[in-house]
Amino acid sequence: MNRLLKKTFFLASILMLALALAVPAFAASDSGPEGDAAMVQEDNTIGLKAIAAGIAVGIAAAGGAVGMGLATAKSTESIARQPEAEGKVRTTLMLGLVFIETAIIYALLVVILIIFVL
Repeated sequence: MNRLLKKTFFLASILMLALALAVPAFAASDSGPEGDAAMVQEDNTIGLKAIAAGIAVGIAAAGGAVGMGLATAKSTESIARQPEAEGKVRTTLMLGLVFIETAIIYALLVVILIIFVL
């Protein structure tokens, strides 16, 4: 219990430090007129698009990397168990890796559409 309390306190202190360092960014204001609501709205949507794009590409890349790693590991195991089936296993592995990479490229295209079209 004491160890869990220490970890919780450590994580809470890291979070408080990050928020304390981010306060000047939240408090910053532009020196222009405050009646320009359309400009503020446009700036907010650009920022949200950037965050969404970053999260989408990150999830797609992480998922693809995990999938490729697992596929490679399993194919290596199967080749080690049955060396005579190396050709079939390697062909199937390459086909699977191509499909995974295609999914990642589709995610990248969707992100590009989010940034430039929406």
